Amino acid sequence: MNHSQSNKNYLTPTGWDRLKNELYQLVHHERPKIVEIVNWAASNGDRSENGDYLYGKRRLREIDRRIRYLTKKLETAEVIDPELREKTEQVFFSATVTIRREDDSVQTIAIVGTDEIDLHQGKISWVSPLARALIGNFLGDEVKLITPEKEEYILIENVQYIKIE
Repeated sequence: MNHSQSNKNYLTPTGWDRLKNELYQLVHHERPKIVEIVNWAASNGDRSENGDYLYGKRRLREIDRRIRYLTKKLETAEVIDPELREKTEQVFFSATVTIRREDDSVQTIAIVGTDEIDLHQGKISWVSPLARALIGNFLGDEVKLITPEKEEYILIENVQYIKIE
């Protein structure tokens, strides 16, 4: 994978909204609450043995780290809406793809950003081995998937560009 490709930060509109909402919650609700606890705990004297103070300071660092992470992700995000994409039978980021594996099991997966992965809902990262094997191929193609465990052929049975919840 070339370097510029790995720096891309693709998101679906749903993924963008989720990150933006998390950032809003942290900045406007959770962080002010923790700051209040830290200030209150600091006013109670000895900080070295003050559990509320120490916990609060640690939680504040975690929140600030997450805020920086989310801010950077949102600043660099390239939002791709599957519903606005030109319809095609070719697999790209934001596609919902139905595949048939060698054992005849059928699976539907959505190709999403690295911050949107949810394997229980079939959302896989666009940089995952399966997504990389599928991207660029077409409906009806048989693609070779190579993982550390095995090598198998997968048939692309359906390609749709629909809203990913």
